[in-house]
Formats: sequence, structure tokens, C-alpha cells
Amino acid sequence: MLTVLVDYDSGNLHSAQKAFQKMGAESGETVIVSGRPEDVARADRIVLPGDGAFPACRRALGAQGGLFDAIEEAVTTRARPFLGICVGMQMMTTWGREYEDVRGFDWIGGEVTRIAPEGADLKVPHMGWNDLVIDNPHPVLEGIATGDHAYFVHSYHFRVDDPAQRLAHVNYGDEITAIIGKGTMVGTQFHPEKSQETGMRLIRNFLAWRP
Repeated sequence: MLTVLVDYDSGNLHSAQKAFQKMGAESGETVIVSGRPEDVARADRIVLPGDGAFPACRRALGAQGGLFDAIEEAVTTRARPFLGICVGMQMMTTWGREYEDVRGFDWIGGEVTRIAPEGADLKVPHMGWNDLVIDNPHPVLEGIATGDHAYFVHSYHFRVDDPAQRLAHVNYGDEITAIIGKGTMVGTQFHPEKSQETGMRLIRNFLAWRP
């Protein structure tokens, strides 16, 4: 089985590559980093990371000569398992509202808006460790429970239209979406590769997932 970690010049993929390849080696999965549409087309599962601003990531992905078309065809037509990470997850929305209104993939209804926590002691960006609250069960959450913590660094968050598609959240002066899911698609606002045991378990579960 082949997992492709998509490279579209959205940031340093070194930590994510190491984490996914480590978990892949344990289960016999092959994990590669590639920005080639033909590699995405032959992948059994796809991981889309993203660091930075929503508009920049969305445009960078769209500028990669057929790369997004290959991702969309694999995910929405052939139902290949997909994991979006950080801005890679946010781009699954209908609209991103960071600096300007930018159309997302519209795979999961909602919008990405700025975090506005109540309380002067809560800073933006939301940065550091926070405890997950599990909202809905999912195979990628096997062995992960409310109270397990993950590492976040972001100023915008995904407001999901359908509560059934929010798998987990964290409390930060408001309920901040942490994990989303629909069909063969999942996404995490936090960085699993930086989230120690919780993150490694989620990566392992994703690589073993057979929807």
C-alpha cells in the first residue's frame, strides 16, 4: 500500500515525513513525499499538510499543474482515504475567511474564521498543548480518548456546518474544532507528527484504516 504525503511548497515536511514513515514501517506501508500528480493518482491514501495562511496554501496547491485535480479525483471519485493536517484540513471547507474570502475544496461544509476567545488570558494564535474532547467515534480515533492532548499552532479554526462531521474539539474560550471526518476524509487542526503518543496513534490508525 502506498501513502503519498503531498509536497506543494507549503512548508517543511521533514517532521511529518519522519513520523509517517516510522509508522508505515511498522505496518508495512510505503510512504513517500511527492508533488507529482501521477504519484497522487496511484496512491492508496493521501496526506495533505499545510503551514501558513489559507489563501497562500490554496493558491500554491492550485498552481502545481494538475496536482489538486489528481487529489480531488482520487478522494471524491475513487474514495481514497485522505488526511488533511492544519491548513491542509482547513482547505477542506467551503470558505476560508483569512485576510480575504477564498473558496476551499467544499468537501465538508463550513468556514474557517479567526479564533476569538473570551478572556484576556487566552492569546491568539492558539499555540501549545490542549486536551481533546471526542465528539463522534471514528476508526482513526481508536485508542484515543477525551483528555488525550495534542499540539496546536493556529489563529483560524474550522466551523463545521454538520456537527456529525466534527469528530473532536478542544476548549479555548470557545469550542475549537480539532478533528473532522466525512466518508473517507479526515482532517486534524493539530499536528499529529508533533503530538507525541496521541499523534503517533492517529497516524498509525490512519495508515491501517480500510474504509
